Amino acid sequence: MSLKQNINMVKEELNSEEKFFEKAVITEKFVKKYKNLMIGSIVLIVLFVVSNVIYDSNKQSTIKEANAVLAKLSIDTNNESLKTSLKQLSPNLYDVWLYSQAVTLNDIDKLKSLSTSKTILVNDLANYEVASRTNNSDKLLDYSMKQDAIYKDLALVQNAILYLDKNEVNKAHAELKKVSQNSSLKSVVLALLHFGVK
Repeated sequence: MSLKQNINMVKEELNSEEKFFEKAVITEKFVKKYKNLMIGSIVLIVLFVVSNVIYDSNKQSTIKEANAVLAKLSIDTNNESLKTSLKQLSPNLYDVWLYSQAVTLNDIDKLKSLSTSKTILVNDLANYEVASRTNNSDKLLDYSMKQDAIYKDLALVQNAILYLDKNEVNKAHAELKKVSQNSSLKSVVLALLHFGVK
């Protein structure tokens, strides 16, 4: 190797070392400038993860405790302290339990009160039960008009039967034609459509 080549090689090494040190200095300045922000971000991430773990653990504990109270309440249905405890632990589960009791005992007043429940499922089922158990054609019609009604087709069939009992065949057929085509009640609907035809 010639002297010129050696000098060029040494220059290249010095240039690369100079660039390395330059980048190290820039990185050091960046870290010094944003050190507090970076530490704060890391602390926030750690706090977020820890709080999520604590929240999930607490939620699971509440669910287990509510289920245990519900199991005891199913044995001793008149225990007021258990009812209060369940209502505090899980208002939605409490409404479901109240609904099951109202249906079992055929308690129309309790079902009426549950028809305004904030638990969507209980609200829907209670509205249906009140309309069905009171044979109220208007309430069945109102229920069947709701877009997301669970027993929509059943309410239509029940309403049609009420109309047939009153000998209002045309109204009954109009209700039956509203039942969805893929309903499990389709065979019942077809049978009822032939009822009253002369």
